[in-house]
Amino acid sequence: MIKPYKVCYLIVLALLCCKKPYNPPVISSPNSYLVVEGVINSGNDSTIIKISKTVNLSWQTTLNPVLGATVFVISDQGNQFILTDEGNGNYGSAPLNLPASQKYQLAINIDPTHQYQSDFVAVKPTPPIDSIGYIVQGNGLQLYVNAHDPANSSRYYRWDYAETWIFHSKYASSWIVDPNTNTIVSRNANQGIYYCFGNGISSNILLASTTKLKQDVVYQTPLTQIPFTSEKLEVKYSILVRQYALTDKAYAFYQNMQKNTEQLGSIFDAQPTQLNGNIHNMQSPNEPVIGYVSVTNVQSKRIFILNTVVPDNVKPIYPYNCEQDTALLFDKQQYNQVQNILINPPYTDIPTQALFTPFGSIYGYLYSNIDCVDCTLRGTTKTPSFWK
Repeated sequence: MIKPYKVCYLIVLALLCCKKPYNPPVISSPNSYLVVEGVINSGNDSTIIKISKTVNLSWQTTLNPVLGATVFVISDQGNQFILTDEGNGNYGSAPLNLPASQKYQLAINIDPTHQYQSDFVAVKPTPPIDSIGYIVQGNGLQLYVNAHDPANSSRYYRWDYAETWIFHSKYASSWIVDPNTNTIVSRNANQGIYYCFGNGISSNILLASTTKLKQDVVYQTPLTQIPFTSEKLEVKYSILVRQYALTDKAYAFYQNMQKNTEQLGSIFDAQPTQLNGNIHNMQSPNEPVIGYVSVTNVQSKRIFILNTVVPDNVKPIYPYNCEQDTALLFDKQQYNQVQNILINPPYTDIPTQALFTPFGSIYGYLYSNIDCVDCTLRGTTKTPSFWK
């Protein structure tokens, strides 16, 4: 008679032996499809088109820019406007100020077998942004956008945004080691690493439609949420919002992309759908190309938010665990005696008052690890040109 515990052991062993790793074909698929991002700006601002290719799930990198392509805008009247290769897959031009009476397409030449063109598209005027605002929602701010079209002709909208904010490191560093003399000296005005500027861009697809409304008005359409504990609200925060009017076909494309990228994860969500853009390989029409080229005068607006919106009893959550410790020096000019004590790179805090001992003066310096002292690891000390 087989004992019960032996039966359980055999079952577990059988299950372990039968397990096989699941490696779906999509992980190692050799296909790499063209991705085109951006719009042809018909107004008085620059046109930026980002061109890249998809990457396989098994790759170690997530960036695959297309370099060295020839990119230009063509009108249905035969006029051409060359976009300059700005590096890293970005192609741009100065303001084109395109006549609204013509239609336009984007042409991309990579090599003789990879030449792409978008369909000719009419200019879709974008109305101005009325305002950007925020409301307190829960333990943070909900930012929103308002806009309207008096002509009732926009109806489909898309937004993206760029964020900039001032933050500071956990501890301030007033001292630095001079590599030429190996001594501890005071930081000058150009060596500050306490205050920095951080940057971010929108990662979600932001859409709205007013087709079911009598008036072409979007009111308090959500943009992003910022917790009160975020470093973005530590000193001052700014957001630049860009608004695009879409055709019904462009709206359908972005709506499908939104569903495919943001609304999957449970059995009740919408199933993935084919992304049918308006860009085609002229040599291989059946090749999938990801992207939809629109032509519009992009509208933008920027606001600033001070940290006075944060309740007094709320403090920002620092992203690292930070502690201070003390290094003692018998001679503050001989840093090399304590190189193995201070964390490298050796950013030190304000020195304590000199202590007198039978062995002479001891100088104490507070120190912490570099993540907690040097803000340039996560930002830049250069002030943006638009900052005020």
